[in-house]
Amino acid sequence: MLYTILLISEVFIAIALITLVLLQHGKGADAGAAFGSGASGTVFGARGAGNFLTRTTAILATLFFLNCLALTYIVSHQPREEGVVESLVEQAEQQGAPAGMAAPDEAAAPAAEGGALPPDVPPVDTAPTAPAEQAPAADLPD
Repeated sequence: MLYTILLISEVFIAIALITLVLLQHGKGADAGAAFGSGASGTVFGARGAGNFLTRTTAILATLFFLNCLALTYIVSHQPREEGVVESLVEQAEQQGAPAGMAAPDEAAAPAAEGGALPPDVPPVDTAPTAPAEQAPAADLPD
Protein backbone atom coordinates (compact mmCIF):
# COMPACT_ATOMS: atom_id res chain seq x y z
CA MET A 1 0.00 0.00 0.00
CA LEU A 2 2.79 2.42 0.94
CA TYR A 3 4.71 1.44 -2.17
CA THR A 4 1.74 2.34 -4.39
CA ILE A 5 1.28 5.71 -2.69
CA LEU A 6 4.97 6.55 -3.04
CA LEU A 7 4.99 5.45 -6.68
CA ILE A 8 1.99 7.61 -7.57
CA SER A 9 3.48 10.58 -5.74
CA GLU A 10 6.76 10.00 -7.60
CA VAL A 11 4.96 10.36 -10.93
CA PHE A 12 3.17 13.55 -9.85
CA ILE A 13 6.35 15.09 -8.43
CA ALA A 14 8.22 14.24 -11.65
CA ILE A 15 5.53 15.88 -13.81
CA ALA A 16 5.48 18.98 -11.59
CA LEU A 17 9.28 19.18 -11.64
CA ILE A 18 9.42 18.92 -15.43
CA THR A 19 6.72 21.59 -15.75
CA LEU A 20 8.52 23.99 -13.39
CA VAL A 21 11.83 23.56 -15.18
CA LEU A 22 10.21 24.26 -18.54
CA LEU A 23 8.44 27.35 -17.17
CA GLN A 24 11.67 28.98 -16.05
CA HIS A 25 13.45 31.27 -18.44
CA GLY A 26 17.13 31.05 -19.23
CA LYS A 27 19.81 33.60 -18.41
CA GLY A 28 19.57 35.14 -21.87
CA ALA A 29 15.88 36.02 -21.40
CA ASP A 30 16.76 38.91 -19.07
CA ALA A 31 18.34 40.84 -21.93
CA GLY A 32 14.99 41.02 -23.71
CA ALA A 33 13.28 42.38 -20.59
CA ALA A 34 15.87 45.16 -20.33
CA PHE A 35 14.86 46.50 -23.74
CA GLY A 36 11.17 46.64 -22.83
CA SER A 37 9.87 43.49 -24.48
CA GLY A 38 7.23 43.14 -21.80
CA ALA A 39 8.60 39.92 -20.30
CA SER A 40 9.22 41.63 -16.99
CA GLY A 41 5.54 42.25 -16.31
CA THR A 42 4.72 38.92 -14.68
CA VAL A 43 2.26 37.96 -11.96
CA PHE A 44 5.04 37.79 -9.37
CA GLY A 45 6.81 41.00 -10.37
CA ALA A 46 10.05 41.45 -12.24
CA ARG A 47 12.19 39.32 -9.92
CA GLY A 48 9.60 37.43 -7.90
CA ALA A 49 8.83 34.78 -10.52
CA GLY A 50 12.43 33.66 -10.76
CA ASN A 51 12.82 33.33 -7.01
CA PHE A 52 9.48 31.57 -6.58
CA LEU A 53 10.09 29.10 -9.40
CA THR A 54 13.66 28.46 -8.28
CA ARG A 55 12.64 27.74 -4.69
CA THR A 56 9.71 25.56 -5.75
CA THR A 57 11.97 23.60 -8.10
CA ALA A 58 14.49 23.03 -5.30
CA ILE A 59 11.76 21.83 -2.93
CA LEU A 60 10.29 19.47 -5.53
CA ALA A 61 13.74 18.15 -6.41
CA THR A 62 14.37 17.39 -2.73
CA LEU A 63 11.00 15.65 -2.43
CA PHE A 64 11.74 13.66 -5.60
CA PHE A 65 15.11 12.58 -4.21
CA LEU A 66 13.67 11.55 -0.82
CA ASN A 67 10.82 9.72 -2.51
CA CYS A 68 13.31 7.79 -4.67
CA LEU A 69 15.26 6.80 -1.56
CA ALA A 70 12.07 5.63 0.18
CA LEU A 71 11.04 3.56 -2.86
CA THR A 72 14.51 2.03 -3.04
CA TYR A 73 14.41 1.10 0.64
CA ILE A 74 10.97 -0.50 0.33
CA VAL A 75 11.90 -2.53 -2.76
CA SER A 76 15.22 -3.70 -1.34
CA HIS A 77 13.65 -4.93 1.91
CA GLN A 78 10.85 -6.98 0.35
CA PRO A 79 11.04 -10.74 0.85
CA ARG A 80 12.80 -12.31 -2.10
CA GLU A 81 10.73 -14.67 -4.19
CA GLU A 82 12.51 -17.77 -5.38
CA GLY A 83 13.17 -18.15 -9.07
CA VAL A 84 11.93 -20.77 -11.50
CA VAL A 85 15.12 -22.84 -11.32
CA GLU A 86 15.07 -23.00 -7.52
CA SER A 87 11.41 -24.06 -7.48
CA LEU A 88 12.06 -26.80 -10.08
CA VAL A 89 15.04 -28.14 -8.13
CA GLU A 90 12.95 -28.12 -4.96
CA GLN A 91 10.11 -30.00 -6.74
CA ALA A 92 12.58 -32.58 -8.06
CA GLU A 93 14.00 -33.13 -4.58
CA GLN A 94 10.53 -33.51 -3.07
CA GLN A 95 9.33 -35.95 -5.75
CA GLY A 96 12.55 -37.91 -5.73
CA ALA A 97 14.74 -37.41 -8.76
CA PRO A 98 15.40 -40.38 -11.10
CA ALA A 99 18.59 -42.34 -10.51
CA GLY A 100 20.37 -40.86 -13.52
CA MET A 101 19.60 -37.27 -12.49
CA ALA A 102 21.97 -35.47 -10.17
CA ALA A 103 21.55 -32.15 -8.44
CA PRO A 104 23.01 -29.26 -10.46
CA ASP A 105 25.91 -28.75 -8.05
CA GLU A 106 26.84 -32.43 -8.04
CA ALA A 107 26.89 -32.72 -11.84
CA ALA A 108 29.02 -29.61 -12.30
CA ALA A 109 31.62 -30.56 -9.71
CA PRO A 110 33.43 -33.36 -11.67
CA ALA A 111 33.54 -31.29 -14.86
CA ALA A 112 34.89 -28.25 -13.04
CA GLU A 113 37.63 -30.29 -11.37
CA GLY A 114 38.66 -31.92 -14.63
CA GLY A 115 37.24 -35.31 -13.64
CA ALA A 116 35.16 -37.62 -15.79
CA LEU A 117 31.51 -37.02 -16.46
CA PRO A 118 28.87 -39.63 -15.64
CA PRO A 119 28.50 -42.25 -18.42
CA ASP A 120 25.03 -41.11 -19.52
CA VAL A 121 26.18 -37.52 -20.29
CA PRO A 122 27.20 -37.05 -23.96
CA PRO A 123 30.33 -35.04 -24.75
CA VAL A 124 29.70 -31.33 -25.24
CA ASP A 125 31.85 -30.82 -28.34
CA THR A 126 29.78 -33.14 -30.56
CA ALA A 127 26.91 -31.67 -32.55
CA PRO A 128 24.64 -33.35 -35.08
CA THR A 129 25.72 -32.61 -38.62
CA ALA A 130 23.89 -32.99 -41.91
CA PRO A 131 25.41 -35.03 -44.73
CA ALA A 132 27.31 -32.94 -47.27
CA GLU A 133 24.83 -33.54 -50.13
CA GLN A 134 21.93 -32.11 -48.06
CA ALA A 135 23.73 -28.93 -47.02
CA PRO A 136 23.02 -25.92 -49.27
CA ALA A 137 25.95 -24.43 -51.12
CA ALA A 138 27.03 -21.01 -49.98
CA ASP A 139 27.07 -18.29 -52.63
CA LEU A 140 30.08 -16.14 -51.87
CA PRO A 141 30.84 -12.98 -53.88
CA ASP A 142 34.12 -12.92 -55.76
